[in-house]
Amino acid sequence: QVSLVESGGGLVPPGGSLRLSCVVHGSRLPLNPMGWYRQAPGKQRELIARAASGGSTDYANSMKGRVTISRDNAKNTMYLEMSGLKPEDTAVYYCNAFYCPSECTEIWGQGTQVTVSS
Repeated sequence: QVSLVESGGGLVPPGGSLRLSCVVHGSRLPLNPMGWYRQAPGKQRELIARAASGGSTDYANSMKGRVTISRDNAKNTMYLEMSGLKPEDTAVYYCNAFYCPSECTEIWGQGTQVTVSS
């Protein structure tokens, strides 16, 4: 069964940067689409970045210009690079992918905590 494992979260000061990783187990990249979401306590899960077929990408307005989604197929890993972090970016960040050998199954990681605070 395909699974996703996130890492790279932690405590970072305002204005800082962070790189999150998502390792895909059980399937080879690319999986399309793949994306990063976040969820703050008491709030709805929010799409941050998405990578679709053909290499196209899409970013949420809340973080556009401050994030980059990328993939390293050889390492079976997807990344989310973040900079200019703000306290309101504090949330659990999740990796997401659709696995479609025939029927499509949506896969979620367990999440990694990002806390932006001085």
